[in-house]
Amino acid sequence: MTTINDFQVKRIDGVDVCLADYNNKVLLIVNTASACGFTPQFAGLEKLDQSYASEGLVVLGFPCNQFGAQDPGSNEEIGAFCQTNYGVSFAMMSKINVNGNDAHPLYQWLCKEAPGLLGSKAIKWNFTKFLVGKDGRVISRYAPQDAPSKIEKDILQALAA
Repeated sequence: MTTINDFQVKRIDGVDVCLADYNNKVLLIVNTASACGFTPQFAGLEKLDQSYASEGLVVLGFPCNQFGAQDPGSNEEIGAFCQTNYGVSFAMMSKINVNGNDAHPLYQWLCKEAPGLLGSKAIKWNFTKFLVGKDGRVISRYAPQDAPSKIEKDILQALAA
């Protein structure tokens, strides 16, 4: 059985990260963009991270340029933007594709485990969110318009599990 622990990703600074390092943590995984109408959600994601990191929440941002070319910058530029404009201190990863033949294996798995509306496997837009439990299994998928604060109750339940 595949879980989140089976995947490896790269941080925005290029360092490899084995997601098994987050074993027994609750993960909130988000595909992000720097020039999107939902970009202000960085502030809400940072607030969740600051509020619940000590209880075991890990927020992981994955920049993606597949939707309206809204994140065309380099990893370095994206990291600087997130830090400067939203004070992002949660883990930002290297830019990836989340859809298509070149989709990162993590996102292929996430979409299979938690299909979207009407069973769609594709990511529809920036700031789609996945909540992963301490057991490494996907709990839920959230639409881009779902503000981070709307997910807080589910995060608390996952942390208590």
